[in-house]
Amino acid sequence: MKKYALWFVFLAGALAQQDLSSKVFLFPKEGATAHVILNPETAKPLDKLTVCARSYTELNREHPLFSLALKASGKDNMFLIFPRPPNACSVYINQEEIRIKIDTEVLDWKHTCVSWDSETGVIELWVNGKLYPRRVSNKGFTIPVPYSIILGQEQDSFGGGFDAKQSFVGELSDVHMWDYVLTPENIQKAWNNDFSGSLISWTSLKYEAKGNALVLPKRQCRYLGSECPIHDSC
Repeated sequence: MKKYALWFVFLAGALAQQDLSSKVFLFPKEGATAHVILNPETAKPLDKLTVCARSYTELNREHPLFSLALKASGKDNMFLIFPRPPNACSVYINQEEIRIKIDTEVLDWKHTCVSWDSETGVIELWVNGKLYPRRVSNKGFTIPVPYSIILGQEQDSFGGGFDAKQSFVGELSDVHMWDYVLTPENIQKAWNNDFSGSLISWTSLKYEAKGNALVLPKRQCRYLGSECPIHDSC
């Protein structure tokens, strides 16, 4: 009986909302198993959105930061943030790729935000507080429900179909999602860990870590342009 009770507590803890302000997800090696499933506060159709995430990686190949897929066949890249080192980042909306040239990456923490507004189709890409030239994709489109949100892998099917050669290796933190387009002022607040997501918030995150994905303390106390909360690992 005690074993079952402990197992239930473990599962409940894994699925509960948690404040990860002092934590990171570590994806330790290339593979097709390590990933994190995110569960938004409210799953709703999206005609506007903003996603921000902080990443730290040595990868010199393409990799996913945030993958949203639908159940419908051929709708795996419904919304995907896909850096292509050393100097480009792809944003996918409804399977359409928009490739944006960015500054050459250096080995450091990087804060990436992408917003999209269906009314105009405008995509904004911000990296470390810098806005790159705006682009347009899928004006008038709405992302329907249900959808699957994954960190660490690029979905080739709903919640799966992972390719090891496209996996993320490194650390992810401060992942937030809003159901609206952030203002430049709020982008700066998010960069400084001072603005939480309305659909997904790092400070009250519903997640499931799979494979060998780990939750570990943050080791860097200061990022470029932002400062982490003080904790024991600083």
